[in-house]
Amino acid sequence: MTETFKPRDEADLVAALAWASETGQPVEIRAGGSKRSIGRPVRAERVLDLSGFAGVTLYEPEELVLSAKAATPIAEIHALLAASGQELAFEPIDYGPLLGAAPGAGTIGGALAANLAGPRRIKAGAARDHFLGVKAVSGRGEAFKSGGRVMKNVTGYDLAKGLAGSWGTLAAMTEVTVKVMPRAETEQSLVLAGLSDADASRAMSAALGSPFEISAAAHIPAASLGNLALPAGLDAGNSLTVLRIEGFAPSVESRIAATRGLLAGIGAGAALDEGASRALWADIRDVRCFAGGDLPVWRISTAPTDGPRFVAALAARADIRAAYDWGGGLIWLEVAGADGSGAGTAGADLVRAALAPFGGHATLVRASEEVRAHVPVFQPQSPELALLSRRYKASFDPKAILNRGRMYEGCEPRCRPISPPSSAPIRRSPRPRRSCANASIAVSAPRPARPSSSLATSSTARAAASTSSRTCWRRAGRRRRRSPAISIAA
Repeated sequence: MTETFKPRDEADLVAALAWASETGQPVEIRAGGSKRSIGRPVRAERVLDLSGFAGVTLYEPEELVLSAKAATPIAEIHALLAASGQELAFEPIDYGPLLGAAPGAGTIGGALAANLAGPRRIKAGAARDHFLGVKAVSGRGEAFKSGGRVMKNVTGYDLAKGLAGSWGTLAAMTEVTVKVMPRAETEQSLVLAGLSDADASRAMSAALGSPFEISAAAHIPAASLGNLALPAGLDAGNSLTVLRIEGFAPSVESRIAATRGLLAGIGAGAALDEGASRALWADIRDVRCFAGGDLPVWRISTAPTDGPRFVAALAARADIRAAYDWGGGLIWLEVAGADGSGAGTAGADLVRAALAPFGGHATLVRASEEVRAHVPVFQPQSPELALLSRRYKASFDPKAILNRGRMYEGCEPRCRPISPPSSAPIRRSPRPRRSCANASIAVSAPRPARPSSSLATSSTARAAASTSSRTCWRRAGRRRRRSPAISIAA
């Protein structure tokens, strides 16, 4: 039976994680729970419910910064920002429809912990690029704070970037600070119908390489259009290649016309107005084309120009449906059947074997708990990267009590801090003196070339160097007089 503990404040959370660390009891970190079925099943009988850490704590529209408790619903943040004409530029995906849950249940902390980013990723960057600061409690039961409320700060290590994409396996976040951006005045989308995957890749690459500031580019083959609410005038029997342009109305109109002319040799394009464009891109962002089903869904990240070739290679061996985002660099795959892969693997071997020649990452986003327990959900790491991950994990959570087993199987036994063998003692150098360099080194070092210009500056530099040299020699002489038994050779 699962035991749930709901901390009232940070002190309760510190006490709970300190106890868990001391006793070695693993815990599951949960708030909205909208992404709980992503990753391997967490091996823990105790749940830390962080849903009480909700609410916006600071919002300064003029400074483009917002701070909120980690369990604050993203829907609430969207509404607050929209009232001031602003938005989260990284456009986080809502996994609810894809995973069979209610939409709008995601939290800001969950979006950052998963490093979620939607179609605007190609222009605005990932969630981590907008993550300014964090307050959290590590697996040691220690509260810490990192970052600040500005992009440039000198508050130490940028731990917020390390927590992004960790899926709650390093620390339990209690408060986050993010950068917000002004929302575009309007937007339109240029839609090219009936293109093949290869032609769509060429069209998206040409548009993204143009000076017309495309903010999103996606291609939905005809077989994947079933669940999308298409605007009037678009035929569900043809594939759709969609390019989004945002900004001021006159600029948007001009860039739509210029992009249509640029791609005239590939296909004729039709423009969608603001309302139709926003609705279509919301469906593309949330992968509505595969919502409502229970077939395995993979999230593939690879080079945009390699996407069509990877899909073609996989389609020769498996029954799949695909959808392209990020100009072709992000591919969503629904796998209906795979030759020789076994019913309980979601086609994992075939997917990763087909991806290997092109390079990239494959993440199993939707599958049954039984499948996720036996298949590597996240892309297997190279030995070097795995070692780095274990060291990083050991710094935050040495006993692997946080979301144990969610990302990689078998991490917890190897998450102990790595210490040097007893046969190789650590040699510590004597603490350097702050006075000056060794006199013999100073004498043998070559004099730097004097610059030919700025005579006044050169004279000042020579005078300062001469004074510094005399001071060093005097200090060295005093040390030799006080310690006559010490020779220069020592």
